[in-house]
Amino acid sequence: MKSKQIALSLSLSMLLTGVVGCSSSDTSAPASQPADGSGSSKEQIKLRVAWWGGQSRHDYTLKMIDMYEKQHPNVKIEPEYAAFDDYWKKLVPQAAANDLPDVIQMSVAYISQFGDRGQLEDLAPHMTKGTIDKSSISDSYLKVGQYNGKQYQLTLGVNALAVVYDPQMIKDAGASLPSNSWTWDDFEAMASKLKAKGKLAAATIDDRNFLSFYLRTFGGNLFDPNGTSLGYTDNKLFTDYYTRLQRMYNNGYLLALDKQAQKKGVPEDDELVLGNAGTTFTWSNLFVADSAIAKRPLDIAPPPGPNIDKGLFLQSSQGLSVAKNSKNKEEAIKFVNFMINDIEANKIMKGERGVPISSKVQEAIKPLLTPEEQKVVDYVAWVGQRTTSDNPIDPVGAVEVSKLLTDTSQQILYNKISPADAAAKFQKESNAILGKNKK
Repeated sequence: MKSKQIALSLSLSMLLTGVVGCSSSDTSAPASQPADGSGSSKEQIKLRVAWWGGQSRHDYTLKMIDMYEKQHPNVKIEPEYAAFDDYWKKLVPQAAANDLPDVIQMSVAYISQFGDRGQLEDLAPHMTKGTIDKSSISDSYLKVGQYNGKQYQLTLGVNALAVVYDPQMIKDAGASLPSNSWTWDDFEAMASKLKAKGKLAAATIDDRNFLSFYLRTFGGNLFDPNGTSLGYTDNKLFTDYYTRLQRMYNNGYLLALDKQAQKKGVPEDDELVLGNAGTTFTWSNLFVADSAIAKRPLDIAPPPGPNIDKGLFLQSSQGLSVAKNSKNKEEAIKFVNFMINDIEANKIMKGERGVPISSKVQEAIKPLLTPEEQKVVDYVAWVGQRTTSDNPIDPVGAVEVSKLLTDTSQQILYNKISPADAAAKFQKESNAILGKNKK
């Protein structure tokens, strides 16, 4: 998406002002009947719908499913949900067995992998036909789920990298609060004061997403736009980043790796939420769940800089894809339309999966937002006004490279390899993986 399109589509005037009707009949192709007006089938249909998330997401998604089933008495939905890591451990073998759920919550990290294997339906023809209503969706949002000219995903919401923090804990430690212009040096200074009070700075800093952010602040990226190599050539960037991370780990600012391994990656077991850390490095949409579970005031800021504006980007928080081999493809596509466009359903979700891509939905849920939910909308709008470039969709081999990065990071933190040696090794092995994409 172009930066001007992003700024326009996420401007505060669009997100925060205006009035539209609050009925699900506002969608041009209601989920209760096909766009051609032929009426819904009386045939009994079973749909498998899969997603990842924490307990609060499971709870409200089940309510949305119940709403859909009441609108469509002939449809029975079988939910399949899990924490993020467990979700993919289950989904990947399902894909290998050609037994994917009908509707799949999809990450941008996997679109190329599943798309190149012919396992995802191209949703573009269904938008042209009207089964999916795109009338209130900006083209810049549609681009988020496009790969090789196909619409393999419709994003449930747009998202931005963020640092969620506990202002009171940080103040009690005598440290300065994160800001829209803070730096990694500021983060380390805060971490030192938190450690003196027996607190962590954060449980961990996700390798794949925040290394990519760091590289972008210096004009690089994790992946080249062509998907045939890494998106940077200067290994000093990698070395500097992991030298700092190693130092912070050795100083006890981050959770021990053996304890990190026991985490499920859900808000309920985040160290910030549990009151043990001053921050968590995360995605903006998780601020609401973190705040609700923590039951104390939290706040949100961008990741540290310098050059924060260059590092920021908007991304699909997660989207919906339809399995190519679905036996009930038309119904699966109508369910996707329901999740994206149905206003009453989105009043339940209220942007927890990211700022909704339908402008009608954005405006309809605005009066219902809590102060925490409004903070997310404001933060994403702020990012959208400042981001200067797209983040290329993960190429084929990205999952393998991400795993290699995690393994390499752990070797650095365990002092088994120096950051400089790790930088050269990671570049060589990653480029070998991505080089297979060259035509």
